[in-house]
Amino acid sequence: MTPIVRIRPFRTGDAPALRAVFHASVHGLACHCYTPEQRGAWAPSEHDAAQWAARMQANQPFVAETDGGAIAGFADLQPGGYIDMFFVAPAFARQGVGHALMAHIHAQAAQQGLARLWADVSLAAEPFFAARGFAVETRQAVERAGVVLHNARMGKAL
Repeated sequence: MTPIVRIRPFRTGDAPALRAVFHASVHGLACHCYTPEQRGAWAPSEHDAAQWAARMQANQPFVAETDGGAIAGFADLQPGGYIDMFFVAPAFARQGVGHALMAHIHAQAAQQGLARLWADVSLAAEPFFAARGFAVETRQAVERAGVVLHNARMGKAL
């Protein structure tokens, strides 16, 4: 059964749950595209909780919450149309959570009068973004903790 999801603003205190979603998503949903070493560099088990909380406070992500109160995913929309983070918990993958988050981003972009959305998208998320009208603009190699990961800069005119 598909969960009922509502999108709400970030609240103080959400950061630990969002970190858990991020970690689970990288290690659970990106495992077919990235090696264990790459996933460990991208989303290490050990992390600076204060630094993560500060990043979430700065990004002000949208939080997808089920009617049961579980956090199913999160995403943000930065000034200029940049989507910095977009993650769905593995338990809620392919159940409409990503679609709901992306629809919310598009609605916010329309309210803000943005002409374009863009993101640095993992290989695992690339098909999802492509299915929603984003196109690869460039292939990238980024370094995290001395490990190279490949992704794509994808964009979409609105």
